[in-house]
Amino acid sequence: MTLPRRRLLQLIAGAATLPALSRTSPAQGYPSRPVRWIVGFAPGGSSDIHARLMARLLSERLGQQFVVENRPGAATNIALQAAVNAAPDGYTLVTITSSNASNATLYRSLPFDLQRDLIPIAAVSRGALVLEVNPSVPANTLAEFIAYAKANPGKINVASYGLGTTGHLAGELFKAMAGIALVHVHYRGDALALTDTMAGQVQATFSTIIASVEFVRAGKLRALGVTTANRWETLPDVPAIGEVVPGYEASVWNGVAAPRGTPPDIIETLNREINAGLADPKVKERMTGLGSIPMPLSPADFKRLLIDDTEKWAKVIRAANIKPE
Repeated sequence: MTLPRRRLLQLIAGAATLPALSRTSPAQGYPSRPVRWIVGFAPGGSSDIHARLMARLLSERLGQQFVVENRPGAATNIALQAAVNAAPDGYTLVTITSSNASNATLYRSLPFDLQRDLIPIAAVSRGALVLEVNPSVPANTLAEFIAYAKANPGKINVASYGLGTTGHLAGELFKAMAGIALVHVHYRGDALALTDTMAGQVQATFSTIIASVEFVRAGKLRALGVTTANRWETLPDVPAIGEVVPGYEASVWNGVAAPRGTPPDIIETLNREINAGLADPKVKERMTGLGSIPMPLSPADFKRLLIDDTEKWAKVIRAANIKPE
């Protein structure tokens, strides 16, 4: 999801003006030279901006430049392969996201194993998706939408921002857990999916909050539920889908990893410094503008999240027989 140019410039400018946090003494002199942070998305997307926020903070705290390198393509698999092939010395990092947890099953012939070949260092942020409908849909609540879908099986189209994306999988999980039949229509990005939902070409969509919140506030879309376990600060009056469909949860998240074999003391240093940065109120403010919240975790807890989401989405992908184009 690429942000509007004006909003992108505001967020990048905000990242540049974050206060310099006090430097700490890194383990055994690390880093002694610039560190490369690979991002598998083009500049301007939320994952790219999150990486730049963290790179700025790490540069300030550790006294060396952390430089973001964009390597988009192949659903971020090009970027991950570059990281896997890099020396495990702490000088190459890579963004990993919730999409990588699903890619592990979606792309069955990857030349690397995410859980084997990369070490999770730290989570950065968690975000919610939101189920929205065109105002013409005769449902003002999630329960009414489920009832409407059950009365009209196979007649309601639901859009996502890409085949196999978290938006797509969130919809498939919702269909299965709510016991309804919706027709999935995938687009190349949030903007196109939202445009057709507002035009009535499709009736519903699972969208990122940052891309759609202004349309909700303007009455062009009706928000029925957010996909996280709890309600979301940006849309406080919109229930969590799990309030109506018990156990439902589908978050988008991103974090950072390093090649297998990277020394544990470097992993510990980076995790400590990233979590310290995430505790800064100004960082939370910047992330709110991206529709996310800080998610400080230990390396072990981040690895557990990755494993759990990989298993979760594998079941959804297999049940729905989803295959990449």
